[in-house]
Amino acid sequence: MSDVTEEPTNDVTSGPIARTVFKLAMPVVAGMLMEFALASIDFYWVGRIGSTAQDAVTSSMVVIWTIFATISIVSVGVTALVSRFIGAKDQQKAVYYIRQGLMMAAAVSLVFSVFGYIFTPQFLRVMDTSTATMAHAVPYLRIFFASSLLYFINETCFAVFRASGDTLTPMKIAAIAILLNIGLDPLLIFGWGPIPAMGVAGASLATAISVGVGTLLIVGRMLRGKLGYDVGNLFGDTPHVPSFLKIGKIGLPISVQQFVFVFVYWFLIKIVHRFGEVAAAAMGIGNRMESFSYLTCYGFSVAASTIVGQNLGAKQPDRAAKGAWGACGTAIGVTAIISAVFIIFPRQIASIFTEDPEVLSIATDYLVILGISQSAMAIEIVLEGAFGGAGDTIPPMLVAIPGAVIRVPMAYYLCFNLDWGINGVWWTLTITSLLKAVVLGAWFGLGRWKKKEV
Repeated sequence: MSDVTEEPTNDVTSGPIARTVFKLAMPVVAGMLMEFALASIDFYWVGRIGSTAQDAVTSSMVVIWTIFATISIVSVGVTALVSRFIGAKDQQKAVYYIRQGLMMAAAVSLVFSVFGYIFTPQFLRVMDTSTATMAHAVPYLRIFFASSLLYFINETCFAVFRASGDTLTPMKIAAIAILLNIGLDPLLIFGWGPIPAMGVAGASLATAISVGVGTLLIVGRMLRGKLGYDVGNLFGDTPHVPSFLKIGKIGLPISVQQFVFVFVYWFLIKIVHRFGEVAAAAMGIGNRMESFSYLTCYGFSVAASTIVGQNLGAKQPDRAAKGAWGACGTAIGVTAIISAVFIIFPRQIASIFTEDPEVLSIATDYLVILGISQSAMAIEIVLEGAFGGAGDTIPPMLVAIPGAVIRVPMAYYLCFNLDWGINGVWWTLTITSLLKAVVLGAWFGLGRWKKKEV
């Protein structure tokens, strides 16, 4: 371990709770809204190619989630450990786990990249992806897998800054990467001059280039001491398997629940595909709009995670609880507004992404049904972050996995046994989100996470 004596400049163990929540959450929310803008622009440009291309992005989206589910093994564990040691004023141990986390991220990403690249076609066939869609989706996904290392390092570095109480720097870096991506999208999708038109794959390459630039920038900031304490040589320690296991023990439950979520979505998309490619394209529109809520809530989840981790490290469990509930309440208020917009203006929103009347009709129903569950999603996401900051990641896993698994038989029953059609899938997502929010909120209220050791 390196000799670290600097005091961190982003301590969140004192001061007004509400101001602390907003200070942490707002930069993340701003960054996430830019992510939403990017995803929407991606889908818009791909939509100019046709509904089959949009289906390729929708089907690929589920597989891409596996990348981020795997990243969570590292990022959630690093967040819990770094925030706890920062709160305890033990920067030496914080730096140690930063280094171990980055080495772990590199090792896992390389294995994942090779495996994913080889089995991309098989992943898509599981979802009954059509031959026409496969032609777009395979190269799109393989570019993502080939660039997995960049995503792993980038997300782990972001987690370190946020755990240290600095959510502004990741937002600035993300903004640069997103603006670059937005500029590259039409250039690589449609081509220009000597640059060939790459179609859907161009959107994937644009993202990979942008993430690569962001990774270089965030690593550079870290090496220049912008965390508020010196990290020295990021790869200066020897990889330590027990430390990898400690990080993984914290992050794995969250990652497992995300893997189950992805696995379930594979089967949900199989059901959706029974209603045609237009239904899958409509699902893509709904997912893009739901990501607006999700990414907003993620900002408050990061705030809850950092506040809980640092304050437990500082032996202030009551302040940790107040911070978590404050972040949750604010997220509920924001998503209530989003719900109203989805319910009142669904057709106007869907028409931004498609001119196909059949896709538009299905997407309109999806947005209305989706609007009912947005505040429930806020509770689930923010409290999952709070549990993660405490290093107590088993409870959200035990709530999320059954809530996800039940979706497949429920969707099938509603769609085909009760003849609700494609709307049965949308109602399944909403009903299960409401149930998970109630259970997770009650569990967090028990307060057992306050005694969790890491």
